[in-house]
Amino acid sequence: MSLNSKMPTHRVIGLMSGSSLDGLDIAYCHFEKNNSGWEFSIEKADCIAYSKEWTDRLSAVRTLDGRSLWQLHADYGHLLADMVNGFVSKNNLKEKVDLIASHGHTVFHFPDLRFTTQIGDGAALATGTGIAVACDFRSSDIALGGQGTPIVPVGDLLLFKEYNYLLNLGGIANLSVKTDDRIIAFDICAANQVLNYYAAQKGLEYDKGGAMAAAGHLFEPLLKALNALEFYQKDFPKSLDNGFSKEVIIPLMESFQISTEDKLHTYCEHIALQIAAHIEKVQAPKHGKLFITGGGAFNTHLTDRIAAHRPLSVYIPADEVVKYKEALVMAFIGLLRWRIEPNVLSSVTGASRDSVGGALYHP
Repeated sequence: MSLNSKMPTHRVIGLMSGSSLDGLDIAYCHFEKNNSGWEFSIEKADCIAYSKEWTDRLSAVRTLDGRSLWQLHADYGHLLADMVNGFVSKNNLKEKVDLIASHGHTVFHFPDLRFTTQIGDGAALATGTGIAVACDFRSSDIALGGQGTPIVPVGDLLLFKEYNYLLNLGGIANLSVKTDDRIIAFDICAANQVLNYYAAQKGLEYDKGGAMAAAGHLFEPLLKALNALEFYQKDFPKSLDNGFSKEVIIPLMESFQISTEDKLHTYCEHIALQIAAHIEKVQAPKHGKLFITGGGAFNTHLTDRIAAHRPLSVYIPADEVVKYKEALVMAFIGLLRWRIEPNVLSSVTGASRDSVGGALYHP
């Protein structure tokens, strides 16, 4: 979205580490506010892959004792600083960044127990880069009785005003829906966490274009078992912990002795059916554009199946937005925190009120 050069520009780096562990998304963004609302541009962006050591450490994070977890929290904060410094140097951004907004890497998310955990020490990131940092965006909402997620819908509402349905196909699939004067959003199901797990069994990082899934066949008993899981019967607001795929979905799928291709095909059908079912539950227009971002947007087999189950035209934006929308919105959420404006919406999370979520660290 083009910017008006006459308006003051906020220059923010957004950091997003997703549950699929493909790397750290970094987006250097410009934001301006005028009479018609917010405008943005993604000036520079990159996905920096984790080393094998860091992939292994982050994969095992839920098994750590308290001291080891806090050590990882500190170490990861310093790693983020190193990654940002490399990005700033590569793109000649020294002294051109006002704020870093870091989502952190989610370890635990249990709103019913009133806690959520995203590692990545903000103090280490701020002192390591010499740039102010906003982070820990979910905790205030949890304290107010909310789910603490999704938090991206504030960006869907203010940055992508022209779309009523916004679907993110990341490690977890989540949906934002605009109804009249408000927005609601919720997690639907595990997505790339599961699809990438089975692609890895074939030595691949992911199923490119959904080719393996397309080569498989639907296995009805598995589809029926997946669709019967309790989470799908819950009303929104609702959210998923990252452990859902490893602790519930994959063990269930492994109980069926079918090919990897058949598992991928069946799970794609499951994702598409759950998206359709959840859209049906929402009291909103049943026709319009479905704006899809996240890595799953490049899985054409999956997006075709989604389109087949709903009378919504699927719209996939430019690759830059598909890849970096979450990092963009993290930058925006951090900016709102800096401005002391609401950045987590109670209509989405079920909290007692909107909140200005996040901690600030100065270098």
